[in-house]
Amino acid sequence: MNDFINHIITDLMASEITTTGAVGKMLLSLVLGAAVGYERKRRGQIAGVRTFALISMGATLAMILSIYVPQEYLGLKNGDPGRIAAQVVTGIGFLGAGAIIQMKGSVRGLTTAAGIWMVAAIGMAVGAGLYAVAIVSTILIFFTLILFERYERSHNLVRETKALRIEVREVVQSLESYRQMITDLGVKVMDESLRVDYDETTSTVMFLILLRDINHQAELFAKLHSLPTVKSITISNEIDLRPR
Repeated sequence: MNDFINHIITDLMASEITTTGAVGKMLLSLVLGAAVGYERKRRGQIAGVRTFALISMGATLAMILSIYVPQEYLGLKNGDPGRIAAQVVTGIGFLGAGAIIQMKGSVRGLTTAAGIWMVAAIGMAVGAGLYAVAIVSTILIFFTLILFERYERSHNLVRETKALRIEVREVVQSLESYRQMITDLGVKVMDESLRVDYDETTSTVMFLILLRDINHQAELFAKLHSLPTVKSITISNEIDLRPR
């Protein structure tokens, strides 16, 4: 057992690319990328565990190829093999951008774009003869997309950033009561703003919030509607809270 562990450590630390070392680097890249993605998701960012994990693994695989190609074929070809990772990252970025849809501040398609980037790197691995690494990387993609999605949903990490707009029939002096009512439902407030019309004696209270699902939204509507001064409530994807 000790010999096996020592062998893995030796392969990971070796300057030459081996199958064991490459797979170990991919696994480490998965863990590190997922850790950063978890932290971002907790703070309500669009890109989460899966997106960061895929980006991390894709970059690692591209770097493995950049090292492996000159290691194996330097005597056969001339040139700068270090360009491989740079050209792939730049080129595939345009294709990945096509998978991203932006609508009034709400972004969709980041995980798909990361997956496109990752699959491109897997194709490069197969072309370079790293068949085992390519197969393991493909398995890791399914692991990331399926199991991590289940984990995010089971721990209520799948939340969307929404703009809450409340029209009030009075001049609001403080947002504390509205903020407290929202947070009591487990809704996280990211930002807030207030617009007052003294001539009409009305106010517009705006919050940038994180919502879990449509039921969460309905519960929030019902509680805010119980206030006698509330005229209307609107939730949208528009995240610009500047007064208009």
